[in-house]
Amino acid sequence: MSELFTLFPSQKQKELESPLADRMRPVSLDEIVGQKSILGNEKPLRQQIKNDHLPSLILWGPPGSGKTTIARVIAQETKAAFYSISAVMAGVKELKEILEIATRHRRLEGKKTILFVDEIHRWNKAQQDALLHHLEDGTITLIGATTENPSFEVIGPLLSRTKVYVLNPLSLEDLKMIVQRALQDSKRGFGKMNFKIDEDALSFICETSDGDARRALNTLEIATNLITTPSSGAMIRRIDVEQALQKKSLLYDKSGEEHYNLISAFIKSMRGSDPDAAIYYLARMLEAGEEPLFLARRMVIFASEDVGNADPQAIQVAISAMQAFDFVGMPEGWIPLAQAATYLASAPKSNASYMAYKKAKEDVEKEGALPTPKHIRNAPTKLMKELDYGKGYRYPHHYEGHYVKEEYLPEKLRGKKYYDPSENGHEKEIKEHLCNLNPSKNPRLK
Repeated sequence: MSELFTLFPSQKQKELESPLADRMRPVSLDEIVGQKSILGNEKPLRQQIKNDHLPSLILWGPPGSGKTTIARVIAQETKAAFYSISAVMAGVKELKEILEIATRHRRLEGKKTILFVDEIHRWNKAQQDALLHHLEDGTITLIGATTENPSFEVIGPLLSRTKVYVLNPLSLEDLKMIVQRALQDSKRGFGKMNFKIDEDALSFICETSDGDARRALNTLEIATNLITTPSSGAMIRRIDVEQALQKKSLLYDKSGEEHYNLISAFIKSMRGSDPDAAIYYLARMLEAGEEPLFLARRMVIFASEDVGNADPQAIQVAISAMQAFDFVGMPEGWIPLAQAATYLASAPKSNASYMAYKKAKEDVEKEGALPTPKHIRNAPTKLMKELDYGKGYRYPHHYEGHYVKEEYLPEKLRGKKYYDPSENGHEKEIKEHLCNLNPSKNPRLK
């Protein structure tokens, strides 16, 4: 059997060999902290696990949110044979070995096989295709784990055969519970050492873990190793956590609110066109050890939400800064981020496109799936043409100015206005252009 896939290790092995984060993984549903939206007492996934009637599923969530933990709990609770494989390390060859074993389990013992594929987004189309037939005939039940959006990273046929469950980052209270459990557990954690932790240190560990249980436990383990007098009952203080993280304490407060205060101040400073304040808060967060790509993603969102078409170049600047940071990394990666922050803060502002979508979304939710007008539907077949699909459509490029007055919204929504350009920056030109095209249809644009 290939060494690239295994059953999960025994608890005894973990106690002897594993770091704290692995030793403290829950071994039952009741031990899992967080993810109540999918694992609460009355939730279908919990019942399916307990009843051993598990469908093929994909667990999508950020690092440390519990994807592998849930798979391990299933391994403990299910009566099926259970195998784990890493998509980073293994391919079709290793998969075929498992499928052969699963076929024998099914044929000779009538036993089901559950296959856990970690980082399934790493497999290409051919590798994912290899699963399809065996899911279809029941040879295996798949559990895939991914940090990437399955809509883009998992092929459609596989996605249609699985149920996607979304896992959220763990809350501060969830992380505090996990850290406290590790300190109190005498078998898997530090219970025998009787360590204490002050509230400041506990909050700091959880605030800097960004919803990731693994990161919180790793930080705790390093902090305990750095205690100068590691006697029974020793107190873990904030300075121990700071040394473990190599981060300065002045940038986070005891309550854990400062992280959210700083990102709020950063966004509002850019929205308020104050590049000096924006660059200050960017520096505060970067020097505190904030994840730079988190800040870059926030700027990409800001470029569309708050600058929009007042400066269409803004989103290109934000995306370029994000890509530049990804390419350059630290310590110089702050340079393109600083350029983007000052550019966005200085740019003209408009949230018209953001508000247009929200208005359109309200009508989508209210009116449901209204039929599109027949004259703007495609008519690739004879039947569609006979049903008047595309009949009467006027091609704008055949007309002067490349424009012809036409109705494009569903009949029930005709006359609706969603996009209301501002008078700022480039959007003023958009407003004038739309008004010149059709002032009667756009009275607000006059």
